[in-house]
Amino acid sequence: MSVTIRDVARASGVHISTVSRTFSAPHLVNSNTRSRVLACAEQLGYRPNRAARALITGRTYNIGLIVADIANPFFPPLIKAAESQARKHDHHIFVADTNEDPAVEEELVRALAKQVDGVLVVSPRMSNALIEQLSHEVPLAVVNRQIAGIPGVVMDVAQGARLAIEHLLSLGHTDIALVSGPRGSWTSREIRRSASAAARHKLTVIGPNPPTEVGGLAVAEEVLRAGATAVLAYNDLMAIGLIEGLIAAGARVPQDVSVVGIDDIMLSRLTRPKLTTVATPTAAAGRAAVDMLLALGDQQGDDRRTTAHVHLQTELVIRDSTGPGPGPHSAPGGVAS
Repeated sequence: MSVTIRDVARASGVHISTVSRTFSAPHLVNSNTRSRVLACAEQLGYRPNRAARALITGRTYNIGLIVADIANPFFPPLIKAAESQARKHDHHIFVADTNEDPAVEEELVRALAKQVDGVLVVSPRMSNALIEQLSHEVPLAVVNRQIAGIPGVVMDVAQGARLAIEHLLSLGHTDIALVSGPRGSWTSREIRRSASAAARHKLTVIGPNPPTEVGGLAVAEEVLRAGATAVLAYNDLMAIGLIEGLIAAGARVPQDVSVVGIDDIMLSRLTRPKLTTVATPTAAAGRAAVDMLLALGDQQGDDRRTTAHVHLQTELVIRDSTGPGPGPHSAPGGVAS
């Protein structure tokens, strides 16, 4: 026979309504009483009825998580960390994939709004104006986008791009190419802005491009025609595809062309040569984004406007895909932060 709320109330010596409040509105229950009720519930194996609790509180205890491309290895660590963090707060996550389509992104936010207490949008492709509009319909938090009034978590790719360009310059490279990401990507714009500022010499921008291995493969010939001796790619997938294309065209990496990616996905450590890349704290971003969304709590309308933003540092991880350029250089090793 399943354990009921009455069993927990009897075991903890409180009224049924106190047990109910412990799970639906814990801030209204004395901390000692709350701890006793939770301990008894855990010992008895009691789990509150989520549907009944939703009727009482008006909340679903669900969160929507929308990503640009679930097949991209960048996203799973973030999703896993977000799910774990949500469970700690007795919430569950619904994951949806937009396939890099801003129209699908908008459609998913509106669809999930009816089923969740809030939505996390990771690497959004929608415009800032549309995100702001949607935030009036459902609590929203974003990852890798800065929008005034919307809670957001940013992995500092601008810092990472600067470190990558400085590394390439220190190796003697003066003709550097940037293989940019998809149109509408805030991250791609930040990388381009920072890389352009850091490059003291020629920077050739190639793109926009699909943020995939195929996208990187497709621009290999263009990189060679541009005469670049070093490349910073929008992400690791593109960098891996680019290396494949360069080798197929007869170029050596890093002897002829050095390549740097961004993300530090698992594949970057398994490719040959191992990929020099900018490591991004995706798991930390997933946890922080859940916390920020839950912090909105029961706020409504304009009360959801916030100045809360989290900036997470990135770091350059130097491996085997970068080497000396044609000019004077020094060759640092290890990790630059």
